[in-house]
Amino acid sequence: MLVVMTLTAEDTRHRTGSPGLRRINLALFAAGLTTFMSLYCTQALLPELSDAFAVPPARASLLVSLATGAVAVAVIPVSSLSERYGRTRVMIVSSLASAAVGLLMPLCTSFGALAAARAAQGVALAGVPAVAMAYLADEVHAPSLGAAMGRYVAGTGIGGVLGRLVPSTVSDVAGWRWGLAATALAALGFTLVFWALLPPSRHFSPARVDYRPLLAHLRDPGLRRLYLIAFTAMAGFVTVFNFLTYRLLDEPFHLPQAVVGLIAVTNLAGSAASARAGALADRVGRRTVLLGAGALAAGGLALMFPASLPLVAAGLLVFTCGFFATHAVASGSVGARAGVGRAQASALYLFAYYLGSSVGGTAGGLAFERAGWTGTGLYVLVLYGVAVGAALTLDSSRRLVGKLAR
Repeated sequence: MLVVMTLTAEDTRHRTGSPGLRRINLALFAAGLTTFMSLYCTQALLPELSDAFAVPPARASLLVSLATGAVAVAVIPVSSLSERYGRTRVMIVSSLASAAVGLLMPLCTSFGALAAARAAQGVALAGVPAVAMAYLADEVHAPSLGAAMGRYVAGTGIGGVLGRLVPSTVSDVAGWRWGLAATALAALGFTLVFWALLPPSRHFSPARVDYRPLLAHLRDPGLRRLYLIAFTAMAGFVTVFNFLTYRLLDEPFHLPQAVVGLIAVTNLAGSAASARAGALADRVGRRTVLLGAGALAAGGLALMFPASLPLVAAGLLVFTCGFFATHAVASGSVGARAGVGRAQASALYLFAYYLGSSVGGTAGGLAFERAGWTGTGLYVLVLYGVAVGAALTLDSSRRLVGKLAR
């Protein structure tokens, strides 16, 4: 007797333990590394770049803000391009273009040229964060999706660490140009690994671009609150990491550049905190964890006010854990709340997130120039006060979903 078996789309998706999923995990881990190395490669070098181009801290911070701002502007249209031209094509072209711009940055001879290169690199980089999660949702079996997402996020976190450690360590020995060159070469290597390993899409179907869900998401007060949390939390986080380097290089600390670059290692603890926060949110509710994470970040920031290196180190660790927990729960809440058009709802979250990095980080530079670290810390406390206020009112919004209302 002949038995004919038909496979559903779900049956052909990559599962835990399969060779295809192992390739996807390695490929997107490499993509996270190259993207976030490139995005934050100038952050640890801001004091040195201020000196090299004779610009104040707020203007130097544009070398971070222009890149993240360009990602914010590009992330929604790029995510729409992937609906028409394919996930893998957009991600690969994006990462290769970013690597090419990165190789040119050490050759820039003026601040304006370097700033323009950073803006161009931000546009190029947008393709990976805009598309990676949609690619995983298309290609990975649902029970295996959470772990695959976690590995991609781990790659972004470690990429952010390397993007600060590599240039700061190399520049301490050979100057900022070699620091950027070393980062660009490492990012190119990870890009080639990503290109070689990424399996082609098997479940992608080109679709007509429809922007109407974007307007529906913006009309939802709960999603607007989540986007506000993304904006303010990221603005505060980038401000701290942009300008704490200036403080630690100056009196009374006088730390060397390579040691200051080590502050990025706290991101590893933040990555672990984000995983724990997600699990805790499933048990006690997203709103409760958001409030606790915001309070944790504010407490860590308070520890950084005194001119004591042990307190600054402990405060930075606590603050970073609070930020990552906030981001993990807020971003997860977007998908839980959006009934339709989840990819576009997430794209709006990323837009707010990177816009906060760009606009809020530059405003933090003005606070630092006018009132030093005390003014900067107070500015960030206000931002997190707004984030906590938005979290407090989440349960008063309409169309609550699941544990978001707890």
